[in-house]
Amino acid sequence: MPATGVTARGLGLRGPRGPVFGDVTFDAGPGSLIAIEGPSGSGRTCLLLTLTGRMKPTEGAAEVGEWRLPQQMAAVRRASGLANVAGVTDLEPALTVGEHLSERALLQRRFGDSLRGLLRPRRERTAEARLRIDDALAAAGLDPAALPKGTRTAVRDLERLEELRLSLALALLGRPRLLGVDDSDLKLSDAERAEVWALLRSVAASGTTVVAVSSQAPGDAVVVSTQGKEKADALA
Repeated sequence: MPATGVTARGLGLRGPRGPVFGDVTFDAGPGSLIAIEGPSGSGRTCLLLTLTGRMKPTEGAAEVGEWRLPQQMAAVRRASGLANVAGVTDLEPALTVGEHLSERALLQRRFGDSLRGLLRPRRERTAEARLRIDDALAAAGLDPAALPKGTRTAVRDLERLEELRLSLALALLGRPRLLGVDDSDLKLSDAERAEVWALLRSVAASGTTVVAVSSQAPGDAVVVSTQGKEKADALA
């Protein structure tokens, strides 16, 4: 699957109480690591959802690969995956790691694969699902053998970084061209933040463009600020 570039020109979103974010302009080539930077409450998550086709902008335009926003939001949604977005990709604390992975693989087979794929023999479909899970876990850096009870470990027993890795693995199961990650550095130590950025760089290097919300972006990322002039004036 080809890598996907992302561009925006004057992208903005207005709500009933005024601008959520505005004047967002940037160019990021295929396989880029894009960091949405700004203080909490500055519209970072809304911009992430806009770039992944989940929220309709009210100003400007963007392109994700060959698709334009807001005209082709559905196509962008199909080509993108989301991880760690509160209220959207929440994990069920009582379910195990294995249950989350199996459920997502089943949904992918039923709703994400082509009709030809669905008509393949059951043994082939099962093997494909296992391969998808293994690839996603490897890409997210989550080793089930290192967990307290392996894949039978409940989400509530995971450390913060392990939970983030699981959310990434679930998003990567769909083999998206664009991966959106919210709060990528929230409640992490400096060493853990470094691990996450190294992981996201690896995902981007493999061909999946990554856009991640952060409080402080690394120097090698394409930095997109939610503190545009209009937003700054509104908050002043």
